[in-house]
Amino acid sequence: MHTCGAQLTVGVSQLLPDEVSLDGVEEFLSTICTTTVAWSHEPAAVYYHATEGRSWRNWLSDDGARAARLPTPGTMPVADEDPDAADASARGTANELVLALYGRIPLDSLKLDGNRRLFDQLVAWDPER
Repeated sequence: MHTCGAQLTVGVSQLLPDEVSLDGVEEFLSTICTTTVAWSHEPAAVYYHATEGRSWRNWLSDDGARAARLPTPGTMPVADEDPDAADASARGTANELVLALYGRIPLDSLKLDGNRRLFDQLVAWDPER
């Protein structure tokens, strides 16, 4: 990410390889977006969809935040989970998703659906406070 940040600063950005981008999205969601600190807003589910075919769900509630990769299209969903229950979703290439998650490009660079305010709340949320 530091290399991407430097490249963006000088206006010479190169795309990350797909697998690196996909791994970066998964790592961000499983580390930065996972906490036991209570979400102070209404419970919500935010989905992230990479055009390369991988998707993730981020659950936000009084129990905190947790993220998981969604089943690949055509496979069985997780028991008791409604795959269409997103309150908001973001779609883009894995490269765009990882850059947006790390704040290297604006979230508006992605296709955002549903409750746009959730993204603003996520960006502003600091569970460490």
